[in-house]
Amino acid sequence: MNEENQVSRRDVLMTAGATAAGVTLVTPLFAADSEAKAVRKGRIKQSIIHWCFKDHWDVEKMCAVAKGFGCVSVELIAPEHWPVLKKHGLDCAIASSHGFVKGMNNPANWEMCTATLTKQIDACAAAGFPSVITFTGMREPHIPDDVGATNCVEGYKKVVGYAEKKGVTLCLEHLNSRVSTHPMKGHPGYQGDHIDYCADIVKRVGSPRMKLLFDIYHVQIMDGDVISRIRQYKDLIGHIHTAGVPGRGELDAKQEINYPAVMEALVEVGYQGYVGQEFIPTRDPLAGLRQAVELCDV
Repeated sequence: MNEENQVSRRDVLMTAGATAAGVTLVTPLFAADSEAKAVRKGRIKQSIIHWCFKDHWDVEKMCAVAKGFGCVSVELIAPEHWPVLKKHGLDCAIASSHGFVKGMNNPANWEMCTATLTKQIDACAAAGFPSVITFTGMREPHIPDDVGATNCVEGYKKVVGYAEKKGVTLCLEHLNSRVSTHPMKGHPGYQGDHIDYCADIVKRVGSPRMKLLFDIYHVQIMDGDVISRIRQYKDLIGHIHTAGVPGRGELDAKQEINYPAVMEALVEVGYQGYVGQEFIPTRDPLAGLRQAVELCDV
């Protein structure tokens, strides 16, 4: 058994023992413990997505896990928790906003989306955090895809100037519409369900503060050819998410994406943003997260 496996096994056993005893050992487990680091190279800035792990860890523990593994962010977490992130020296790589159901594809949603995005832009600017997520919204019978795209462009142009002024980037996420087994594994009816469609919207908005959220999981399901698409859209990518395909589980041998090769492609194209670990744990979350972080640390 090599040193890395010993460390991983020790982490899991200590955490399991602490849970059984009703004792939290996160701080001594990770604090000032170089052996606990999962990030050794650091060419990829890694982040933990709050919603994926909130049923397993509270915010304090999640921050301790992130810091201990060598991640630099906990993202998609409410601003009320940002002081805890800052206490641990962590960023919120991307903030939440208006959700994926009602988006900029429908002018009836522009006022709500603009107000929500503006509020989150202000919060990020004040905190020194870089990005806010945004979505096209779901398809509606009276809004075909070409009209939805044009509406998105017009809607984003109403707020992107403010984002430019505040130095915060809006990141438009592509979501898969194929998977219907779980509300967070797929989004049937989502209009921005192809990466080319969302990239076209970003190009047409034409601002350095409007980018793609390139979710590798969703891209693989809908379009595939992930590495070629990273190279194609390298100048448009503002944020990255991961998860295993199929199932949105861990980044392990049961899924089909070659994550080290994908991370190498990001390094190759000069990507400087964050990579958020957005898988849904199916087993011990600490062990699964360690595996994912180590795999992406190329």
